[in-house]
Amino acid sequence: MDSRLTPEHEALRKTVASFAQDVVAPVIGDYYMRGEFPYPLVAQMAQMGLFGLPFPEEYGGMGGDYTALCVAIEELARVDSSLAITLEAGVSLGAMPIYRFGSDELKAEWLPKLTLGQMLGAFGLTEPGAGSDAGGTQTTAVLDGEEWVINGTKAFITNSGTDITGLITVTAVTGEHNGRKEISSILVPSGTPGLTIAAPYKKVGWDASDTHEVNLVDVRVPATNLVGERGRGYAQFLSILDEGRIAIAALATGLSQGCVDESVKYAHEREAFGRPIGANQGLQFQISDMAVRAHMSRLVWRDAAGRMERGEPFKQQAAIAKLYTSEAAMDNARAATQVHGGYGFMLEYPVGRFYRDAKILEIGEGTSEVQRMLIARDLGLPDA
Repeated sequence: MDSRLTPEHEALRKTVASFAQDVVAPVIGDYYMRGEFPYPLVAQMAQMGLFGLPFPEEYGGMGGDYTALCVAIEELARVDSSLAITLEAGVSLGAMPIYRFGSDELKAEWLPKLTLGQMLGAFGLTEPGAGSDAGGTQTTAVLDGEEWVINGTKAFITNSGTDITGLITVTAVTGEHNGRKEISSILVPSGTPGLTIAAPYKKVGWDASDTHEVNLVDVRVPATNLVGERGRGYAQFLSILDEGRIAIAALATGLSQGCVDESVKYAHEREAFGRPIGANQGLQFQISDMAVRAHMSRLVWRDAAGRMERGEPFKQQAAIAKLYTSEAAMDNARAATQVHGGYGFMLEYPVGRFYRDAKILEIGEGTSEVQRMLIARDLGLPDA
């Protein structure tokens, strides 16, 4: 496997890296401390075409591929995960379901606005009582003439309450088939009567990203807002999550590499007992292990992305990438905090944010336990 980037991907990487270092890094800490969504930075990302990277030009996209998106996400996360998850969720969860499964009419109406970054989309899957057990969905949608009437609650929904959020695609039970729930995906435009967005969550990390509970009470949308086939919503979001796990793996890789970057820098600057702490072999070994984890993380997400791009099976590789990189990110964040000592516990240092941001990577878009279940199932092990 050749893990090298193409010249186009490398040029993109350098562009995003420059933006992250020169524009994002100096200001993102203040947004994070205030728990404020960084609209100016998101607008600049839109101008750079980042929200349109994997979409065709006919929909306002950049005509790139999924690897390009992941390259951009990794470089953003190397500096800040809040912006990286805003991009990941806006593309992988907000726009991609419409592109993959939406009707021509839905694509024409919504994709250009999403790919240009003029609006953000969200995906309402998780519920207060249905996370890993997505089959436990309680939200319902009943067809009344030419309209869906939707009732339910969605939890932990990224990009759901910004001033530029334009839609939330929700999964809902639309009937029953052979004794099992029929789950479908339905697009709900922001501002639809009955759709309310709760106050933002108080989170451990990702404090500059937007996350809310979403409530739907007798929300009516046209029957044509069905995304894909009726009853195929469960299969659709499993497919979307497979792709999304690669993007989350790229985000985790960026965080891991950011921990290495900051630790190397601090090891040169900080002195103890008359010499830089980086001269201590124990600390050198610790940072070396961090570099190994970041490097291996990059290899596994690029392998999964390459398989996806070539049209090969990639479900197991996506699960492996998500599992390995998220746990590596947590390990690197813990180690980087230790390298920084007391300063690592202070939020003005990036590693303080990295430590807070790392944990959700082992939970969101499929917990580590779920990834292990998927891997075991793909290996043909007996059903538990």
